[in-house]
Amino acid sequence: MLRIGYDAKQLFNDFAGQGSYSRTLLANLAEYYPDNAYFLYAPRFTKSDDTSFFLNSALFNVQLPRRGPTLYWRTLGLKRYLRKHKIGLFHGLVNELPLALQGTGIRSIVTIHDLIFLHYPQHYTLFNRKALDLKYRYACRQADHIVAISESTKRDIIHFYGIAPEKISVIYQSCSERFRQERAQKTIEAVRRRHHLPEEYLLTVGAITARKNLMGTVRALQLLPDSLKLPLVVVGKGTAHKAKIQRYLQQNRLEKWVYFIEASFEDLPAIYQDASVFLYPSFFEGFGLPILEALFSETPVLTSNTSSLPEAGGPGAYLVDPAKPEQIAAGIEKILTDDAYRASLVENGSEYAQQFRGEPLAQQMMELYKKVVGGGHTEPEPIT
Repeated sequence: MLRIGYDAKQLFNDFAGQGSYSRTLLANLAEYYPDNAYFLYAPRFTKSDDTSFFLNSALFNVQLPRRGPTLYWRTLGLKRYLRKHKIGLFHGLVNELPLALQGTGIRSIVTIHDLIFLHYPQHYTLFNRKALDLKYRYACRQADHIVAISESTKRDIIHFYGIAPEKISVIYQSCSERFRQERAQKTIEAVRRRHHLPEEYLLTVGAITARKNLMGTVRALQLLPDSLKLPLVVVGKGTAHKAKIQRYLQQNRLEKWVYFIEASFEDLPAIYQDASVFLYPSFFEGFGLPILEALFSETPVLTSNTSSLPEAGGPGAYLVDPAKPEQIAAGIEKILTDDAYRASLVENGSEYAQQFRGEPLAQQMMELYKKVVGGGHTEPEPIT
């Protein structure tokens, strides 16, 4: 039995990609390897349907600070708990390791999701860039082993931080099995009514930021012939960039063609399965979890030919240059008008997505845990 500690800050408080990674991985590990002891350390938690499982399950030991500043607890105060719980391995799930590990002899792994701040420094303040660089660099050098969530991220770690390739394993992330479960037509129609959605639509999911390239998607929509122009449903929280998009829509009389909604996790599978095409022409991603959700939902995908996105979509995705709206428009037209091609995307995508299911990925992670605890730095054995 392994006694494994986790930095669970994002698991309990982040309801986007990195929090989803943490929750899905821990749920899969506990399901397939219930004999281990899983300790979740977090400075605070947010009550939600997503976190209640971890707070209430006997499979997890959740530890929160009783007093004192949370920053001190996460960096140094945690050491006492790690020793008390006899932790043999600590996994920093999101890009960092606590200073409290120093001098404990506890083996460590860190998952690095992306180095976006080094690719797009203009989107970060100088202070934030320096802080992130310090945190990531420290984690990569101090960890006994690094998990990268894509080959693209692994290449970045090697390039920017000079880490030896053999110290890095690529273990992809999974997503909830809910997206694989076919929704009844009644359920789909109920979700459609709840969010006031059209009967046919294009879909994009994710935070509304410049990097996600919603503006490029909207401009592609303008280029489609009227016979193919479907409304665009945007699922994601707004930022300052959303206001810019809305101004553009008003100036070009496109408001009726774009629906902005915030959907619950329970409704998302039905929204994916009801979509005609899923669009994700982002400029850069560490992985691209929404693509995986679309593949699981058997919805055809259009995404970018950059960073990790070809890895995420594989043969189930039509690839475009995200800087060229005309390519996005051409891809949408191809998927909507070529039934044989559309069917091949769905079939190939569904087959490709099998490697992202929870059990094989949990097995790869557990094999790595055992090797690191045993002092090894080698790659986990491939699943056959």
